[in-house]
Amino acid sequence: MASLGIAGTAHAAESPRITPLRISTPAGTFDAVAAGPRHGRKGLLLHGFPELGIEWDHQLRALAAAGYRAVAPDQRGYSPGVRPTGIENYRLDRAVGDVRAMADALGWRRFDLVGHDWGAAVAWIAAAKYAHRVRSLTAVSVPHLGAFAEALRTDPVQQEASKYMDFFRQPAPIPEDKILASGPPKLPGVPAEKCAEYFRRLSQPGALTAALNWYRANDFKGYEQRVAVPTLFIASTKDPMVAPSGVHATKNWVTGPYRLENLEGIGHNIPEEAAETTTALLLAHLASVCS
Repeated sequence: MASLGIAGTAHAAESPRITPLRISTPAGTFDAVAAGPRHGRKGLLLHGFPELGIEWDHQLRALAAAGYRAVAPDQRGYSPGVRPTGIENYRLDRAVGDVRAMADALGWRRFDLVGHDWGAAVAWIAAAKYAHRVRSLTAVSVPHLGAFAEALRTDPVQQEASKYMDFFRQPAPIPEDKILASGPPKLPGVPAEKCAEYFRRLSQPGALTAALNWYRANDFKGYEQRVAVPTLFIASTKDPMVAPSGVHATKNWVTGPYRLENLEGIGHNIPEEAAETTTALLLAHLASVCS
């Protein structure tokens, strides 16, 4: 697959359409957005908190213009059709199983996997567990969970950066009420109308509790399987939630071809705050992985 030279040029010239898609799995039906030819090389893109699949709209259009079939689902809890009650239903293992179930439902034997924030956490585990199906991994913002768990255990900088999780993990509806009372989030580099859409969707009954249950259900321990597939890790120097220690230690958790891109002056919401750069790096990485 040839690399797209300048993502913005193809975006302006072709402006591929992003269309809604529903993916039926044993866990329920996921809402998703998709772009690109159905026969194109497959890519699954996983969002984080508090985003949705539309977090990847810039990348979806660029991938489509380059001939890929790209699908970005709303993950469990964010999709109304996969919103089980019970904190245990938001363990990372469940979300990792969703990756395989969605690929099966889409008829994908092999696919490239991309994830940001919680989506990156899922993608790291899925790439290790399903190496026979995941062609390549692109993880954004969050390190391999082996490195991240170690940073949480030993690095005071990461411990301080992760204190917000203690608030999110409080019993419902304590954090829910405060978050909803605050109005749409102000995410650096993310348009206000997009933040408003995230807020509108998370304001639906049960949605925010489900999203926060990801925090309540997980402590990031126990995911020490190394990743063998070709991996690109896109991090950033101004991420208030991720300390440098975990970023730099991630190389120890990848046995296959590995590249770290640490974006200068960018915060946590890399796919939207640095959309052009993220897209260019992603496309170059995919082009380098031919098998």
